[in-house]
Amino acid sequence: MHIVIRALIALIVLFVLMRIIGKKQLAQVTYFEYIVGIVVGDIAAFVSTDMENNLAHGYTSLLVWTVVPFVVSYLTLKSKWLRDVIEGKTTVLIKNGKIMEDNLMKVHFSTDELLAELRLKDAFQLADVEFAALETNGKLSVLLKKDAQPATVKDLKVKAAPMRESQAVIMDGVVMLEPLTTIGLNTQWLHEELTKAGVSLENVFLAQIDSNGQLYLDLYDDQVKVSPPVDKQLVLASLKKCLADTELFALATNTPQAKQMYAEMATEIQRMIKELTPYLS
Repeated sequence: MHIVIRALIALIVLFVLMRIIGKKQLAQVTYFEYIVGIVVGDIAAFVSTDMENNLAHGYTSLLVWTVVPFVVSYLTLKSKWLRDVIEGKTTVLIKNGKIMEDNLMKVHFSTDELLAELRLKDAFQLADVEFAALETNGKLSVLLKKDAQPATVKDLKVKAAPMRESQAVIMDGVVMLEPLTTIGLNTQWLHEELTKAGVSLENVFLAQIDSNGQLYLDLYDDQVKVSPPVDKQLVLASLKKCLADTELFALATNTPQAKQMYAEMATEIQRMIKELTPYLS
């Protein structure tokens, strides 16, 4: 029981200290953070299991190994020189499509390791790589040549609807009010959408509203299929039908004024379809 209590206290203290250090310790491990992580874990294990150890000495050591990295992390934000010393510098491995052999030797990278890292970045052909650099956290950043990069909406010169963060509005059958409020909706709208889909709230494991305002449902019963929403597609189809009807009316009438009116209406509807298609398709 003594060891159990010591271990629980050490776990709580370690959790609080790691929260103080911040998320960077998890997201970006440098040489310094790697060493700190090993030593702090070792000290916490020692404090938990060594019955003869002085707890005050152990927690003091643990506090030092937490405060010092916190101070160093703050100082590196202010000093580029110190940041280079503590975290190291980015090493260029490929430049202008050419492998930098000397830099490969400096970071102890073999050719096989370089090719493996490139494959992880979906760069299976060395000839497609324009630039590659080994970051201070040990990850490889890769820039493909222009003709090897996948086409984007900007390259295609196509207008795209603005994107926004998707919101989970139901989790484990419980409505999440804050995400609903964030996107300007309410529970009444959500229940109406569930009714349209033919499902009850209790049967919904997860519901998410995407950037286009469409509701995605995942049910507890995987055998039940939920039809995807088609409201926006129906609006777009209705606009196209209005355009076709207006053009037909313009052809059918013999009155010049009516023909001109229908032609202007068709032009306006066509403009609306062009502008709304990214939002409705």
